[in-house]
Amino acid sequence: MPVPGSSESDDPLSRERAHLTHSRAALRSMREDVESLDIRDVTANWVNAEVLSRQIDERVKALADLSHTPLFFGRLDYLHSPGADQAEGAEGERFYIGRRHVHDADGDPMVIDWRAPVSQPFYRASKKNPLDIALRRRFGYTAGDLTAYEDEHLSDPAEAAATSKLLQQEIERPRVGPMRDIVATIQPEQDEIVRSGLGGSVCVQGGPGTGKTAVGLHRVAYLLYAHRDRLARTGTLVIGPNASFLHYIEQVLPALGELEVKQATVDDLVGHVEVRGRDEAPAAVVKGDARMAEVLRRAVRSHVTMPTEPVMVVRGSRRWRVPAYELEVIVRELLDRDIRYGAAREALPQRIAHAVLVQMERSGEAPDDRVQDAVARDTAVKAAVKALWPPVDPAKLVLRLLSDADFLAVHAEGVLTEDEQKTILWARPVRSVKSAKWAAADAVLIDEATDLVQRTHSLGHVVLDEAQDLSPMQYRAVGRRCTTGSATVLGDLAQGTTPWATRSWDEALTHLGKGDAVVEELTAGFRVPTDVIAYASRLLPHIAPGLTPVASVRENPGFFEVRPATADATDAAAIEATAGTEVVAACEELLRNEGSVGLIAADARVPLLAEALTAAGLPYLGPGEETTLTTRLTLVPASLAKGLEYDYVVLDEPRAVVDGEPDERTGLRRLYVSLTRAVSGLIVTHTAPLPPQLSQPRSES
Repeated sequence: MPVPGSSESDDPLSRERAHLTHSRAALRSMREDVESLDIRDVTANWVNAEVLSRQIDERVKALADLSHTPLFFGRLDYLHSPGADQAEGAEGERFYIGRRHVHDADGDPMVIDWRAPVSQPFYRASKKNPLDIALRRRFGYTAGDLTAYEDEHLSDPAEAAATSKLLQQEIERPRVGPMRDIVATIQPEQDEIVRSGLGGSVCVQGGPGTGKTAVGLHRVAYLLYAHRDRLARTGTLVIGPNASFLHYIEQVLPALGELEVKQATVDDLVGHVEVRGRDEAPAAVVKGDARMAEVLRRAVRSHVTMPTEPVMVVRGSRRWRVPAYELEVIVRELLDRDIRYGAAREALPQRIAHAVLVQMERSGEAPDDRVQDAVARDTAVKAAVKALWPPVDPAKLVLRLLSDADFLAVHAEGVLTEDEQKTILWARPVRSVKSAKWAAADAVLIDEATDLVQRTHSLGHVVLDEAQDLSPMQYRAVGRRCTTGSATVLGDLAQGTTPWATRSWDEALTHLGKGDAVVEELTAGFRVPTDVIAYASRLLPHIAPGLTPVASVRENPGFFEVRPATADATDAAAIEATAGTEVVAACEELLRNEGSVGLIAADARVPLLAEALTAAGLPYLGPGEETTLTTRLTLVPASLAKGLEYDYVVLDEPRAVVDGEPDERTGLRRLYVSLTRAVSGLIVTHTAPLPPQLSQPRSES
């Protein structure tokens, strides 16, 4: 149904292609206009010129026309003009919905940004609630060329609701390279999360294939659109589990025109020292416990001592004496305020100087602020501050806690048990911060101590992905980065694969400092095939009993097969060789299809499979390396599979994946992750018996 008062061409597809051509030309003109800006006469100095030049460069990059990324993916025909009085017979408007705003030479919009309010019905409108939309049109593209369209007449009661074929094709489209945006396929329940306000924090519990990562990234893009000035000042950050994952998602926001969002891992955030060591699981669990924050707080404050001597300040021919009891009152007041150690240390000389000024005023003098500052810098005052409130080096403090049993015992009394204290103490003394073999959990402790001394800079918004794997102390480290901002927390409790994995979102959000965050659950699976998610969900009763299984909404059931290796020999080497042959054959079979292939295996088996692939002449990549049309196979250790996805997956030896973890529940969770990385097909190969938790009858869902 066309918009009232408008006319359709006899060939709608040609009309839409023409609009695409004109829109690309308009975008090119917008870019050329920015490139031609002359700033020589509008900047006061070279600093302003440098800043403005950088902003122009960023704007030029944001206006890039990506040839294989559709400029618009949908169209809305309104019954009435949005925001206008909807009088009978009022003429509606037509809007093309795309990744960014494009206007013509007169300033009239040719493409509307998907984040604009007028675009929202593209994601929310339905036959039951058409939101004043007469027609919603979706476009299909092939290699950047507009090749198809599909219409929904939402205001026509005679037209039955139908599943969008183009939407399904876009969801199931094979991929090569990094993660793509889902801006054309955002579902209503996802859109509600994406457009939630900046003021509140959101936690998204989502099983495999529910799009939680994409939802978090698109929420960042939406918030930057709706609150750009504020977030430009305060900053935004996406935190992922590892560098491979960040590389996989790094193109999503630039494709939406957002270039300023930084990415990091938790280890990057707390990188005060070089991590060269590794903790055993029991030590890492204790170090990651939130109780360590109290141990550190006590240790930091223990450096403060009460005065036993007065401070004597000499000014000209006069001497001013601040007695010890008055100094003690000042010190105790600062301690009672419980402000950061460094801030209190900076305040102490001013407090002592103020006590001197009070005496001066009583004697008839009229000192001003300059005199107080001079007194605060007096040698005697500085010596007193150094003695009463000495500087604290966070790394040295943690070093002492982990190497000095007596020091740890004093500050962990009533907080950690004796056994827990022994667990985290280093076996051998360490001479210096630089020579210490710090573990990842130690760096988090140093970050906590650093914040006790000096406040950590807070950002406007933080996205925390794969959050279920963080320890309480890691949550605190992330929370410090958004104390004055908001957060989007993404994760799946069933995919927690660390010994300290999150038990509940309420507990995690409390450690993060966002106890009032809204918890949303995504249960519709758009990426993982029905048979695959049903098979993997057999593990849920054993790894996350209270969790709702993901229900695949894919029309294409995908491909799924479990293949036991047929080895006649009993010799271990022969069995391994047979297993390698089976894996190579499965990879070769899947590579005949279009799209990416991931070979996932227990970490210990990766070298063996690498040799088998090389011997077979199959080129492969490692996680984080970008697939190409000629090299589409990636060899993935199970420990790095989380968050990644491939069109097709070969999973080698599920039993080895489980046995590669310190306990069975963690191993089964690692297996659950590995089973759910496939978008179109999965082959499971094995010579060892499968874990018994997978042996129950397959679901018919």
